[in-house]
Order: sequence, then C-alpha cells, then structure tokens
Amino acid sequence: MTVIDILTKLVSFPVLGGESNISIAKWIEAYLTEHGVAYKNVPNEDGTKRSIHCRIGPAVDGGVILSGHMDVVPVKGQTWVTDPFVLTDGGDGKLYGRGSCDMKGFIACCLAALPDMVRAQLSKPIYFAFSYDEEIGCLAAPDLAADINDYYDEKPAYAIIGEPSMMQPVVGQKGMVIYKTTVNGSAGHSSRIRQEVSAIFESARLILWLENKMNQLIEAGHIDDRFTPPHTTIHSGIFERSGIAPNVISDRATFYWDVRVIPKDKSTEIRSEFEAYCRELELENRKRFPAFTIVTVEDHSDVPALDTPEHYAIVSLIKKLSGEDKLDAVSYAAEAGQFAEAGFQAVICGPGDIAQAHRANEFVAKEQLVKGTEFMNTLIKELSV
Repeated sequence: MTVIDILTKLVSFPVLGGESNISIAKWIEAYLTEHGVAYKNVPNEDGTKRSIHCRIGPAVDGGVILSGHMDVVPVKGQTWVTDPFVLTDGGDGKLYGRGSCDMKGFIACCLAALPDMVRAQLSKPIYFAFSYDEEIGCLAAPDLAADINDYYDEKPAYAIIGEPSMMQPVVGQKGMVIYKTTVNGSAGHSSRIRQEVSAIFESARLILWLENKMNQLIEAGHIDDRFTPPHTTIHSGIFERSGIAPNVISDRATFYWDVRVIPKDKSTEIRSEFEAYCRELELENRKRFPAFTIVTVEDHSDVPALDTPEHYAIVSLIKKLSGEDKLDAVSYAAEAGQFAEAGFQAVICGPGDIAQAHRANEFVAKEQLVKGTEFMNTLIKELSV
C-alpha cells in the first residue's frame, strides 16, 4: 500500500478523542501482522481503548521510537466542503480529511515504510508507538512510554513524535494543564451585596489574580524567545453556572483556566500560589458566610514541557533525517515531553502544518507526505548495517 492508500484508510476511522479506538487499532494491528511484525497492546482499564507498540529490527539498545496518536478532534459545528472522514484529493496538491495533518499523515508514513524496515538489515531497532486520547489531554502516552520501558529487555534511546511541523525539527514544547475552579458563595437579594458573598465577584478576583500572575512572570524576566508568545500564558476561557437573575446574588460560579508554561516555569508552582490566594479569600469571606469555599481540580491532565538540549544525540540525528539544521519550538502541547520524562531523548518532527489542525477542511500537502517518506527512508539507511 502507498502512503496515500494507508492515509485513506486511517482517515476513514472517525475515532474522536475520548471514544473507543478499537476499530482503527485493529486495522493497524492487522497491517503489522500481515508484515510479520509482533505488537503489544496497552489497554485502558475497561478495554475500550488501546495503544499499540512494536519493534522492527534487533533487540539491542539505542533504537528509535516513532510515535503518533490515533484519535482526532470533532468536526461538529465546522463547515466542511468535503466529507471529513473520506480522504479527498483537492486537485491542488492537497489531501483533505480530518486527521490528514494531525496526525494520521505521520502514521501513514510509518506504516508505508514498514515493508522496507522489515527487509532492511537494521543494526538498531525502530519502534512504533501509537496512542489514544491525545486530543483530550495526552492521556495515554505516559502508560505507553512506561510499557515500552518495561516490555523490552533493551532500551530505546530516542523518541520522534510526528506532530505536524512541516518536517522541521522541534526541540521545545510548552507544557499545558487546564484547571476547573468552583466558588461557593451565598445567595440573597442583590441589595444585600455587602452582607452576602457573591460567587461572581470572588471569581472575578481570582481571574484577575491569574492575569496579574502572568504579567508578573513576564516582568520578572521569565522569557523564552523560542516560543510565540515567548512567555507562560494563563487564560480563563469558560465562565459558567454563575447566577439565576440580575437581582439575585450568585451563590455558585465555575470557571476554567489553562496554563501553558515555558520550560523554565512550573504549572504546579503557579497553582500552589493560586491556592494560597484562595485560602486568603476563604478566611476573609467566611466572616460573612462560613460555608464559603473555593475548590480547584485538574480538568486536563498536566502535560510536561519539552526542552531537549542541542548537544543531545537526538538533535544531530533529527537534523540528518529531516535535512533541516534550524531548530524550532512550539506552543502547543504534545506527547514529546511525556516521552522525555520516561527517559527517551525526544523531539517533534512530522509532515503537515499545525495551522491546518483542528479546523474545517484540514489537509496535508502531498509534498509533505513525500518528505515524510524520504524521512523514513533516511532513517532506515541510518540504522542499517
């Protein structure tokens, strides 16, 4: 099968983040089996989802992991010109379909190169590592990376995560976490605003604290010019359940906020300072309403940042494989930081433009798939005897 044949099949599986991915997993597993490659599943607790990993080549240290995710984001509410789950050649050098760019194009390049990998006399192994639920929080990657460490006697050295980067090597990635904060105030007539505790007012104070904290970090010189913007961002995007009428003091409000940290900052430290401020507000407001509380929980698991030093061997390798010397950094979250935490030198490099991800009429340029195929061919030669 050509890379386009495989991508056509992969796009046809409408597996959204959070949903069962068994259908696409089974197809990939059958393809691996057809080429004589044994694989290992890493299922979730109830068996409705599973990651896949496998090894091609000898069981020796120093191999390369090629990692991608099988799930995609929803298309509901978007205006598509074509069927999003039918890969469509637009006649303009682009292939349209959900996941064509993010990131089934990379998986297709991996699978299309599999026959050549199997035939090659590899001196170092190549591993595939395909995960689920990346799009709702990079949920499966930690277990997948841990299972790779536990399952094989040998130790892979490198992990290349194929997020769309236009085949540009990426060595830096912001970390990300989303929190949900719920404020419990006291209901009452709006004329009693000084006697009651408005959940809306207190939520507003908390949100302003978050903005001020972001600005404080910038003013303190927490800058990393590799990123756009070059600093940690803190943002509240949803404010809900906040009152029943204009003349009734709100007794409950919930807001969500996300933190995207540059590698030198820690989301845990930001949350710790936020919690300290929450305790101050609780002490003050319990004088008027003893049941006043502020509760914050994770709504999107904490995805670690990536900061691969330029002297690491993976950097010279990815430059050789991609044919690109320039190194980049990205502000979106990905599984690369999780593979790095598991002990693998990690980078991001894959076909497609991240600007096309998550939007209507997502596409991958055919030229990018050609580059992805060349990348795989160069990897095979690099790891061959």
